[in-house]
Parts: sequence; C-alpha cells; structure tokens
Amino acid sequence: MGSWPFVMGFVGFMVVWAILNSSGKGWDPYPFILLNLFLSMLAGLQGAILLIAAKRQDAIAASLAQHDFETDTAARKDIEMLLEINNRQLAMIAELQRALADTRRY
Repeated sequence: MGSWPFVMGFVGFMVVWAILNSSGKGWDPYPFILLNLFLSMLAGLQGAILLIAAKRQDAIAASLAQHDFETDTAARKDIEMLLEINNRQLAMIAELQRALADTRRY
C-alpha cells in the first residue's frame, strides 16, 4: 500500500467506480455511499496497519540499539586490554633503553 503503482491503481479504481455508477443503472448512485463506506473502512485499516508497522520498526530499532551497545561494550574491553599491553610494552622499552644506556657507559 505504499507505492506509486498502488496509488495510481487505487485512483483508477475510484474513477472507474464513478464512471460506472454515474450512469442511471449503477449500483451506487451519485453520492457514492457504498464507495464512501469502503473508503472509510480502508482508512480505518490503514491507521491500524501504520501503527503495527511503527511498532515493528520500533522493535527493530531497539534490537539494533541493544546490539550496538553490546558491541561497544565488548570493544571497550578489548581496547582497555590493548592499552594495558601497550603500557607494558612502553615500560619494557623504557627499561631496555635504560639498560642500553647503562651498557654504553661502561
């Protein structure tokens, strides 16, 4: 129900309905009460369908947000571990540089 072909088909259907019923032998004469009833029912259904679609989209967005949070939490732990390794490596490099400087003095 959300595409241009559907909209054009729906408008075409209403035009055909009006043309067929404008003649004296139509089953729904000019004020088109039956067509109005169908359009009102369709509007009611569309409202419900839109609410269902919005609720579904909200559930999908919440699921994606939860997944992003879990991914970020895992990445944070990995980054903290890598920073710890990096700090240890920097300490080792500093120690090696001091040892190298000490050996050059002798």
